[in-house]
Amino acid sequence: MPRFKRALIGLVPLALVGAALVYSLTHDNDALPPGFATANGRIEAQRVDVATKHAGRLAEILVAEGDLVAEAQMLARLDDAQLRAQLREAEAGVALARQQMAESRAVLAQRESSLAFAEKELARALELGDRGFSPEEATDLRRTERDAASAAVDAARAGIAAAEARIAAARATVDRLRADLDDYALTAPRAGRVQYRLAEPGEVLAAGARVVTLLDLTDVQMTVYLPTGAAGPLAYGAEARLVLDAAPDYVIPAEVSFIAGEAQFTPKYVETADERESLMFRVKLRIPAAVLTDYQHLVKTGLPGVAHIRIDPAAAWPERLAVNLPDVR
Repeated sequence: MPRFKRALIGLVPLALVGAALVYSLTHDNDALPPGFATANGRIEAQRVDVATKHAGRLAEILVAEGDLVAEAQMLARLDDAQLRAQLREAEAGVALARQQMAESRAVLAQRESSLAFAEKELARALELGDRGFSPEEATDLRRTERDAASAAVDAARAGIAAAEARIAAARATVDRLRADLDDYALTAPRAGRVQYRLAEPGEVLAAGARVVTLLDLTDVQMTVYLPTGAAGPLAYGAEARLVLDAAPDYVIPAEVSFIAGEAQFTPKYVETADERESLMFRVKLRIPAAVLTDYQHLVKTGLPGVAHIRIDPAAAWPERLAVNLPDVR
């Protein structure tokens, strides 16, 4: 065998040993100490669908996909011309009911005056009858007139009560239409970023139709799956560190906000060290809102990454997993 071939063959075991040593050092460097678990997942944000409460034609939409919006900011508006006409009609109904109330009060005043006069006439007739200057028939007539005037007063008071009810009903109609008018303006229930614009101006939408989907950038989390051995001792509020594939130099703090009560099969889109058939527990790791406040412009959903979760509260974080966030100054 030529000498250079023997030398080459002799170098192969050395190369394999060197490669194994490099792999071992790298593997040990990446491995976490006891008390930690590692899983893969994707960044998700709470989705909020902004939908119509009433059917109607979409008059305008004021945002585009990717826009940051503030809480209560108007996003879209339904055509409200017909509703405004109904509102004007209802307001006219309130004015008419108030006019009827004024007329009823005037009628009541007139009836009360007639009753007072009838009572005086009756008293006079009774006095004359006691003296013998007035026949009994005249007294009965005055009594009948007094009773009729009293009934007229009662009817006038009932008319005022009816007028008050009409005013209340008209006001309620106005309030309902104004509330409906407010619902025709679709506003953001919370601050966030527009993910989808699902309708365009001119479309006729049914009640409950979605118009815009928002992402709440203060409610961002990663969903991971842990085996029973890791999920069992895991506590709510346990610390975690997230390292995204798109930004491997940064370490994002998080905490356990949800642990599934039942085990389940791992979804096909989540890679784990165990076999697919293994039962896993779904765990949500929420990034603190205080952290997200300064980084909303950087938050993107769907980014894959690795989550490191501290199972043992007494375990110390490795130096390479110390929190490290981008400088936003």
